[in-house]
Amino acid sequence: MALNADNVRVGLNGNVYVAPKGSTAPADLTSAWDPAWVDLGYLNDDGVEMEYGTDVEDIMAWQSLSPVRRVLTSVELTLAFTAIELRASVVTLYFPDSTITEVTADTVFKLDIPSAPGSAEMAFGFEWVDGDITNRVVIPRGEVTDRESVNFQRGEPVGLGMTVSAYASSSPELATWLSNDPSWAPA
Repeated sequence: MALNADNVRVGLNGNVYVAPKGSTAPADLTSAWDPAWVDLGYLNDDGVEMEYGTDVEDIMAWQSLSPVRRVLTSVELTLAFTAIELRASVVTLYFPDSTITEVTADTVFKLDIPSAPGSAEMAFGFEWVDGDITNRVVIPRGEVTDRESVNFQRGEPVGLGMTVSAYASSSPELATWLSNDPSWAPA
């Protein structure tokens, strides 16, 4: 197959969404996200990092110096991003089971961060575009499993860095990736 520069993609712009677990995600690329899906707003200029990994266990035999079999032992899919728009939906995602209450009408709010938060499984969506090419990844069941420290400094936005881990659900997929990229068409 010949090289084709038209198949090189760049994540020019995009959004990360969160919704209650079990929410209906768009089944195509033209439908709007259901109101249950909340856009997390601006992310820092690192964008979103998606990582997929597998672990295998080598089965060794006394009669062989190399493995006689490899067994898949785990699969992991994560999305990592730093939200810089400190919306209530972002802050409460970073601090699970936290609550925001109004102290003074429309001017002062309080965030109560629990000492022992429970599990906070949600559905996550990630959409990005490159010209006319649109991609959507939906994780029907996941959770923020890692949080970066928050830095407060002059000249830099306050960012809440999070890593979302996909969990197995009732379907066999960890996630679904939709794309209208013509380079995906089977040859």
